[in-house]
Amino acid sequence: MPARSLRAVAAAIAFLTRIPVGRLVLDADDVARGAALFPLVGAGIGAAVGATAAGLDAELTVLLAAAAAVTLEALLTGAIHLDALADTADGLGAGTKERALEIMRDPAVGSFGATALALDLLVKVAALAAVAADSRAILAVVAAFALGRAAPLTLALALPYARPGSGSGLVLTERAARASLVVGIALALGISVVALGLRGLALAAGAGLACLVVGFVARRRLGGVTGDVLGASTELATTAALVAAVVVQA
Repeated sequence: MPARSLRAVAAAIAFLTRIPVGRLVLDADDVARGAALFPLVGAGIGAAVGATAAGLDAELTVLLAAAAAVTLEALLTGAIHLDALADTADGLGAGTKERALEIMRDPAVGSFGATALALDLLVKVAALAAVAADSRAILAVVAAFALGRAAPLTLALALPYARPGSGSGLVLTERAARASLVVGIALALGISVVALGLRGLALAAGAGLACLVVGFVARRRLGGVTGDVLGASTELATTAALVAAVVVQA
């Protein structure tokens, strides 16, 4: 059991970041068991991002500090969720489900994907810049990033996998136990409330709204989720939670 728990922790880190986890050989079952820990990994990333934005605020302008923090996030995660957002936006611009799934496999970024990336990064940097002025900036970013990593767990719990055959998202929709997904969602809510009190519920509402929109569109256009859709939900839920942090801070 201790070895399996260690592998689950390592798998959660390896699946969501580019942080080395040593010589462990991990598989899909390890990732499925580690799903409950996704929000905890997100909280760690959020702590680094929030500390960067708040720490550089005195040395740089608030926008430059926020841009540096977002750059750090991209380095830590390998920009995997940004890539997923671009692929999803390009795919949803297609006329049919089959064509959408085909486009989402193409590594090239089209006009819809580029626009989605630009808008998301613009809003995220602006929200981080605003949040950085608050005395509890780091806690707000920790909560937002934890909630963002619960978004794919929520969609995996609610929707089927849309792509026939294999795909990275199957590890959550098919392999992960429903109990693990529920625990992960509860953990994200717990982190948010512990960090911010009742304000944390506003961030959860923002992330939940983004998750609901992504899920509705994916169900309508694709019949379910894919790995890209799950990654896009992480990115958009995180950004929406940061925007909610700005709203409750005002």
